[in-house]
Amino acid sequence: MIRPQTHSPRRQRGAAALEFALVASFGGFMVLLFGAIEVARVMFFMSSANEATELGARLAVVCDANASEIKQRMQQVFPSLTPENIAIEYYPAGCTVDAETARAECDAVKVSIAPGMHIDTVIPFVDVEFDMPAFATIKTREAMDSANCT
Repeated sequence: MIRPQTHSPRRQRGAAALEFALVASFGGFMVLLFGAIEVARVMFFMSSANEATELGARLAVVCDANASEIKQRMQQVFPSLTPENIAIEYYPAGCTVDAETARAECDAVKVSIAPGMHIDTVIPFVDVEFDMPAFATIKTREAMDSANCT
C-alpha cells in the first residue's frame, strides 16, 4: 500500500518568506516600470514644447508679423498649448507697427512658451503634477513677407 505524502511543517517553513519575496520583487518592478514610463512621458512633453518653439520661430521669421498661423501650427506640434501660453516678440521693439515696417526693420524674433503648464502623471494611486519650465527660441529675420507662411 502506498502512503500519501504529508508535508511536514518543517518543509513549509520558508514558503511564506519566498512567496513574499516574489510578490515584493514584482511590486518593485512595477513601481520602477511606471516610474520609467512617467519620466519618458515628461521628457516627451518637454521635447514637444521645445520643438513647438523651434517651429514657431522658424515660421515667425518668414511670415508676416504676428500671423495667426504661427500659433496654430505650434498647437499642432504640442496640443496642450493654448494661445495664451505662447508669446511672440519681435526685435527691436516697436518694429511691427505695420507689415511694411516689420519687413524693413525687424531683425529677430523670439517665440516662447510661458512657464507653469502642468503635466499630470498617470501613476496609479499617486497624484503628482509636473510644472513645465519656460521654453524660448530666437531666430534672426529671413524674409517676414510670406503670405502663406511657407
